[in-house]
Amino acid sequence: MPGFKRPDVLVLGGGGILGEAWMTAMLVGMQDAADFDARQCDGFVGTSAGSIVAAVLAAGIEPSSRLGELPEQPAVEDGQPVRSRGVAPRAVRMALQAGRGAAAPFAAAGLRTTAPGGALFRRTLLGVAPTGRRSLRGLGEHLERDGARWDGRLQVSAVDLGSGKRVMFGAPDAPEASVGEAVEASCAIPGVFKPVDIGGRAYVDGGAWSPTNLDVAPVERGSRVLCLNPTGSLRGTLAGALGIVSRSAATVEALALERRGVRVTVVAPDAASVEAFGGNLMNPRPRAQVVAAGLAQGRALAH
Repeated sequence: MPGFKRPDVLVLGGGGILGEAWMTAMLVGMQDAADFDARQCDGFVGTSAGSIVAAVLAAGIEPSSRLGELPEQPAVEDGQPVRSRGVAPRAVRMALQAGRGAAAPFAAAGLRTTAPGGALFRRTLLGVAPTGRRSLRGLGEHLERDGARWDGRLQVSAVDLGSGKRVMFGAPDAPEASVGEAVEASCAIPGVFKPVDIGGRAYVDGGAWSPTNLDVAPVERGSRVLCLNPTGSLRGTLAGALGIVSRSAATVEALALERRGVRVTVVAPDAASVEAFGGNLMNPRPRAQVVAAGLAQGRALAH
Protein backbone atom coordinates (compact mmCIF):
# COMPACT_ATOMS: atom_id res chain seq x y z
CA MET A 1 0.00 0.00 0.00
CA PRO A 2 2.46 2.68 -1.19
CA GLY A 3 1.86 6.14 0.28
CA PHE A 4 -0.35 4.74 3.03
CA LYS A 5 -3.70 6.48 3.33
CA ARG A 6 -6.33 5.84 5.96
CA PRO A 7 -9.05 3.49 4.69
CA ASP A 8 -12.64 4.66 4.90
CA VAL A 9 -13.93 1.15 5.65
CA LEU A 10 -12.22 -1.65 7.53
CA VAL A 11 -13.24 -5.25 6.78
CA LEU A 12 -12.10 -7.82 9.34
CA GLY A 13 -12.38 -11.50 8.46
CA GLY A 14 -12.68 -14.74 10.39
CA GLY A 15 -9.65 -16.44 11.85
CA GLY A 16 -10.25 -17.77 15.34
CA ILE A 17 -8.32 -16.77 18.44
CA LEU A 18 -5.05 -16.31 16.57
CA GLY A 19 -6.67 -14.46 13.69
CA GLU A 20 -8.19 -12.06 16.19
CA ALA A 21 -4.78 -11.51 17.78
CA TRP A 22 -3.14 -11.03 14.36
CA MET A 23 -5.68 -8.44 13.20
CA THR A 24 -5.42 -6.49 16.44
CA ALA A 25 -1.62 -6.55 16.27
CA MET A 26 -1.72 -5.47 12.61
CA LEU A 27 -3.79 -2.42 13.53
CA VAL A 28 -1.43 -1.53 16.38
CA GLY A 29 1.59 -1.90 14.09
CA MET A 30 -0.02 0.33 11.48
CA GLN A 31 -0.79 2.92 14.14
CA ASP A 32 2.82 2.84 15.31
CA ALA A 33 4.19 3.36 11.81
CA ALA A 34 1.64 5.70 10.24
CA ASP A 35 -0.38 7.16 13.12
CA PHE A 36 -3.41 5.28 11.79
CA ASP A 37 -6.28 5.23 14.27
CA ALA A 38 -8.60 2.46 13.08
CA ARG A 39 -11.36 3.68 15.40
CA GLN A 40 -11.90 6.68 13.11
CA CYS A 41 -12.96 4.65 10.06
CA ASP A 42 -16.39 5.39 8.59
CA GLY A 43 -17.47 1.75 8.50
CA PHE A 44 -16.62 -1.68 9.89
CA VAL A 45 -17.59 -5.12 8.60
CA GLY A 46 -16.79 -7.96 10.98
CA THR A 47 -16.97 -11.70 10.38
CA SER A 48 -16.48 -14.25 13.14
CA ALA A 49 -13.28 -13.29 15.01
CA GLY A 50 -13.29 -10.07 12.99
CA SER A 51 -16.66 -9.16 14.48
CA ILE A 52 -15.00 -8.95 17.91
CA VAL A 53 -12.28 -6.64 16.61
CA ALA A 54 -14.82 -4.53 14.69
CA ALA A 55 -17.11 -4.18 17.71
CA VAL A 56 -14.16 -3.11 19.86
CA LEU A 57 -13.16 -0.43 17.33
CA ALA A 58 -16.72 0.84 17.00
CA ALA A 59 -16.82 1.12 20.80
CA GLY A 60 -13.82 3.46 20.64
CA ILE A 61 -11.45 1.11 22.42
CA GLU A 62 -7.75 1.51 21.67
CA PRO A 63 -6.53 -1.68 19.89
CA SER A 64 -3.25 -1.74 21.81
CA SER A 65 -5.17 -2.07 25.07
CA ARG A 66 -6.61 -5.35 23.79
CA LEU A 67 -3.35 -7.14 23.17
CA GLY A 68 -3.10 -8.08 26.82
CA GLU A 69 -6.67 -9.39 27.03
CA LEU A 70 -6.96 -11.72 24.05
CA PRO A 71 -8.29 -14.27 23.47
CA GLU A 72 -11.92 -13.97 24.47
CA GLN A 73 -13.26 -16.89 22.44
CA PRO A 74 -13.09 -20.32 24.09
CA ALA A 75 -10.00 -22.24 23.06
CA VAL A 76 -10.24 -25.43 21.00
CA GLU A 77 -7.43 -27.86 21.65
CA ASP A 78 -5.66 -29.93 19.00
CA GLY A 79 -7.70 -32.97 18.13
CA GLN A 80 -11.05 -31.24 18.51
CA PRO A 81 -13.04 -30.88 15.31
CA VAL A 82 -11.94 -27.47 14.10
CA ARG A 83 -8.76 -26.08 12.59
CA SER A 84 -9.86 -22.70 11.26
CA ARG A 85 -12.81 -20.43 10.73
CA GLY A 86 -15.45 -21.14 8.13
CA VAL A 87 -17.75 -24.02 7.38
CA ALA A 88 -17.76 -27.19 9.42
CA PRO A 89 -14.80 -29.50 8.74
CA ARG A 90 -17.03 -32.44 7.74
CA ALA A 91 -18.77 -30.26 5.16
CA VAL A 92 -15.43 -29.04 3.86
CA ARG A 93 -14.19 -32.60 3.43
CA MET A 94 -17.34 -33.41 1.44
CA ALA A 95 -16.70 -30.43 -0.82
CA LEU A 96 -13.07 -31.43 -1.33
CA GLN A 97 -14.11 -34.94 -2.29
CA ALA A 98 -16.26 -33.39 -5.01
CA GLY A 99 -13.23 -31.62 -6.44
CA ARG A 100 -11.65 -28.19 -6.22
CA GLY A 101 -14.49 -26.66 -8.21
CA ALA A 102 -16.84 -27.27 -5.28
CA ALA A 103 -15.28 -24.24 -3.59
CA ALA A 104 -16.61 -21.92 -6.31
CA PRO A 105 -20.03 -21.27 -4.72
CA PHE A 106 -18.32 -19.72 -1.71
CA ALA A 107 -16.63 -17.18 -3.96
CA ALA A 108 -19.46 -16.50 -6.40
CA ALA A 109 -22.74 -17.02 -4.57
CA GLY A 110 -21.68 -14.75 -1.75
CA LEU A 111 -22.08 -11.67 -3.92
CA ARG A 112 -25.82 -11.55 -3.29
CA THR A 113 -27.31 -12.06 0.14
CA THR A 114 -30.51 -13.50 -1.32
CA ALA A 115 -28.84 -15.69 -3.97
CA PRO A 116 -30.95 -18.88 -3.84
CA GLY A 117 -28.11 -21.11 -4.96
CA GLY A 118 -25.71 -19.74 -2.38
CA ALA A 119 -28.20 -20.08 0.46
CA LEU A 120 -29.21 -23.60 -0.58
CA PHE A 121 -25.57 -24.65 -0.83
CA ARG A 122 -24.83 -23.41 2.67
CA ARG A 123 -28.00 -24.84 4.16
CA THR A 124 -27.03 -28.23 2.72
CA LEU A 125 -23.49 -28.10 4.07
CA LEU A 126 -24.56 -26.83 7.47
CA GLY A 127 -27.22 -29.51 7.61
CA VAL A 128 -24.63 -32.31 7.62
CA ALA A 129 -22.55 -30.72 10.39
CA PRO A 130 -23.11 -31.95 13.95
CA THR A 131 -24.74 -29.47 16.32
CA GLY A 132 -22.12 -27.71 18.40
CA ARG A 133 -22.32 -28.12 22.16
CA ARG A 134 -20.03 -25.42 23.49
CA SER A 135 -21.53 -22.09 24.49
CA LEU A 136 -20.32 -18.62 23.61
CA ARG A 137 -22.43 -17.06 26.34
CA GLY A 138 -20.59 -14.22 28.04
CA LEU A 139 -18.56 -13.12 25.02
CA GLY A 140 -21.16 -10.59 23.93
CA GLU A 141 -21.82 -9.37 27.46
CA HIS A 142 -18.12 -8.64 27.89
CA LEU A 143 -18.07 -6.53 24.72
CA GLU A 144 -21.18 -4.61 25.73
CA ARG A 145 -19.71 -3.86 29.15
CA ASP A 146 -16.77 -2.37 27.27
CA GLY A 147 -19.15 -0.09 25.37
CA ALA A 148 -19.90 -1.97 22.14
CA ARG A 149 -23.06 -0.49 20.60
CA TRP A 150 -24.58 -0.04 17.16
CA ASP A 151 -23.40 3.36 16.00
CA GLY A 152 -24.35 3.26 12.32
CA ARG A 153 -20.87 2.17 11.25
CA LEU A 154 -20.76 -1.46 12.41
CA GLN A 155 -22.07 -4.50 10.53
CA VAL A 156 -21.64 -8.07 11.76
CA SER A 157 -22.17 -11.12 9.54
CA ALA A 158 -23.92 -14.37 10.46
CA VAL A 159 -25.75 -17.15 8.63
CA ASP A 160 -29.34 -18.15 9.31
CA LEU A 161 -29.04 -21.87 10.01
CA GLY A 162 -32.53 -22.68 8.75
CA SER A 163 -32.38 -20.84 5.43
CA GLY A 164 -28.63 -20.69 4.73
CA LYS A 165 -28.94 -16.95 4.04
CA ARG A 166 -26.46 -14.35 5.14
CA VAL A 167 -27.60 -11.72 7.62
CA MET A 168 -25.68 -8.52 8.27
CA PHE A 169 -26.62 -7.41 11.77
CA GLY A 170 -26.42 -3.65 12.09
CA ALA A 171 -27.63 -3.07 8.54
CA PRO A 172 -30.93 -1.17 8.16
CA ASP A 173 -32.90 -4.26 7.07
CA ALA A 174 -31.36 -6.69 9.58
CA PRO A 175 -33.26 -8.46 12.38
CA GLU A 176 -33.11 -6.69 15.71
CA ALA A 177 -30.24 -7.87 17.91
CA SER A 178 -27.78 -6.47 20.39
CA VAL A 179 -24.14 -6.15 19.36
CA GLY A 180 -23.29 -8.91 21.84
CA GLU A 181 -25.84 -11.30 20.35
CA ALA A 182 -24.66 -10.53 16.81
CA VAL A 183 -21.00 -11.14 17.68
CA GLU A 184 -21.78 -14.42 19.41
CA ALA A 185 -23.76 -15.54 16.34
CA SER A 186 -20.94 -14.52 14.03
CA CYS A 187 -18.44 -16.54 16.10
CA ALA A 188 -20.57 -19.71 16.42
CA ILE A 189 -18.44 -22.17 14.44
CA PRO A 190 -20.76 -24.91 13.10
CA GLY A 191 -20.14 -28.24 14.78
CA VAL A 192 -18.21 -26.65 17.65
CA PHE A 193 -20.31 -23.91 19.24
CA LYS A 194 -24.04 -23.87 19.81
CA PRO A 195 -26.05 -21.85 17.28
CA VAL A 196 -27.17 -18.53 18.75
CA ASP A 197 -30.90 -17.87 19.00
CA ILE A 198 -31.99 -14.36 18.02
CA GLY A 199 -35.66 -13.61 17.61
CA GLY A 200 -36.54 -17.28 17.34
CA ARG A 201 -34.03 -17.96 14.54
CA ALA A 202 -30.76 -19.91 14.93
CA TYR A 203 -27.59 -18.28 13.60
CA VAL A 204 -24.06 -19.56 13.07
CA ASP A 205 -20.65 -18.27 12.03
CA GLY A 206 -20.65 -15.59 9.33
CA GLY A 207 -17.63 -17.32 7.80
CA ALA A 208 -20.00 -19.99 6.52
CA TRP A 209 -21.04 -17.45 3.89
CA SER A 210 -17.71 -15.76 3.24
CA PRO A 211 -14.42 -15.53 5.15
CA THR A 212 -14.61 -11.72 4.98
CA ASN A 213 -18.01 -10.65 3.54
CA LEU A 214 -16.06 -7.90 1.83
CA ASP A 215 -18.72 -7.37 -0.84
CA VAL A 216 -21.19 -5.75 1.61
CA ALA A 217 -18.79 -3.04 2.80
CA PRO A 218 -20.71 0.27 3.03
CA VAL A 219 -18.94 2.21 0.29
CA GLU A 220 -19.39 4.78 -2.45
CA ARG A 221 -17.30 5.60 -5.50
CA GLY A 222 -13.83 6.65 -4.41
CA SER A 223 -13.98 4.90 -1.03
CA ARG A 224 -10.89 3.13 0.28
CA VAL A 225 -11.37 -0.31 1.83
CA LEU A 226 -8.77 -2.28 3.78
CA CYS A 227 -9.59 -5.95 4.33
CA LEU A 228 -7.60 -8.05 6.78
CA ASN A 229 -8.11 -11.72 5.88
CA PRO A 230 -6.46 -14.04 8.45
CA THR A 231 -7.30 -17.25 6.53
CA GLY A 232 -6.06 -15.99 3.18
CA SER A 233 -2.57 -17.50 3.51
CA LEU A 234 -3.37 -20.87 5.10
CA ARG A 235 -1.28 -23.79 3.86
CA GLY A 236 -1.39 -27.54 4.38
CA THR A 237 -4.06 -30.11 3.60
CA LEU A 238 -7.45 -29.06 4.95
CA ALA A 239 -6.19 -25.62 5.97
CA GLY A 240 -4.76 -25.11 2.49
CA ALA A 241 -8.11 -25.89 0.90
CA LEU A 242 -9.76 -23.30 3.11
CA GLY A 243 -6.98 -20.88 2.18
CA ILE A 244 -7.87 -21.35 -1.51
CA VAL A 245 -11.54 -20.69 -0.77
CA SER A 246 -10.67 -17.66 1.35
CA ARG A 247 -8.40 -16.10 -1.27
CA SER A 248 -10.88 -16.83 -4.07
CA ALA A 249 -13.82 -15.31 -2.21
CA ALA A 250 -11.87 -12.19 -1.22
CA THR A 251 -10.66 -11.73 -4.80
CA VAL A 252 -14.15 -11.98 -6.31
CA GLU A 253 -15.66 -9.73 -3.67
CA ALA A 254 -12.89 -7.15 -4.08
CA LEU A 255 -13.45 -7.10 -7.85
CA ALA A 256 -17.14 -6.47 -7.27
CA LEU A 257 -16.28 -3.38 -5.23
CA GLU A 258 -13.61 -2.19 -7.64
CA ARG A 259 -16.13 -2.22 -10.47
CA ARG A 260 -18.06 0.34 -8.43
CA GLY A 261 -15.03 2.63 -8.27
CA VAL A 262 -13.83 1.52 -4.84
CA ARG A 263 -10.15 1.12 -4.01
CA VAL A 264 -9.63 -2.19 -2.23
CA THR A 265 -6.57 -3.61 -0.48
CA VAL A 266 -6.74 -7.16 0.86
CA VAL A 267 -4.00 -8.21 3.28
CA ALA A 268 -3.38 -11.78 4.43
CA PRO A 269 -0.78 -12.99 6.94
CA ASP A 270 2.80 -12.92 5.66
CA ALA A 271 5.16 -15.88 5.94
CA ALA A 272 6.24 -15.05 9.50
CA SER A 273 2.63 -14.74 10.66
CA VAL A 274 1.59 -18.01 8.99
CA GLU A 275 4.47 -19.80 10.67
CA ALA A 276 3.45 -18.34 14.03
CA PHE A 277 -0.14 -19.54 13.59
CA GLY A 278 0.79 -23.20 13.51
CA GLY A 279 -1.99 -25.66 12.68
CA ASN A 280 -4.86 -24.56 14.94
CA LEU A 281 -6.24 -21.03 14.84
CA MET A 282 -8.23 -21.72 18.02
CA ASN A 283 -5.16 -22.63 20.08
CA PRO A 284 -4.07 -19.67 22.24
CA ARG A 285 -0.58 -20.99 23.01
CA PRO A 286 1.23 -19.35 20.04
CA ARG A 287 -0.53 -16.04 20.67
CA ALA A 288 2.61 -14.11 21.70
CA GLN A 289 4.41 -15.14 18.52
CA VAL A 290 1.36 -14.21 16.42
CA VAL A 291 1.16 -10.78 18.05
CA ALA A 292 4.86 -10.15 17.40
CA ALA A 293 4.53 -11.19 13.76
CA GLY A 294 1.37 -9.11 13.32
CA LEU A 295 2.99 -6.02 14.79
CA ALA A 296 5.94 -6.36 12.41
CA GLN A 297 3.69 -6.95 9.40
CA GLY A 298 1.47 -3.98 10.29
CA ARG A 299 4.44 -1.65 10.60
CA ALA A 300 5.85 -2.88 7.29
CA LEU A 301 2.48 -2.42 5.58
CA ALA A 302 2.11 1.16 6.79
CA HIS A 303 5.66 2.01 5.73
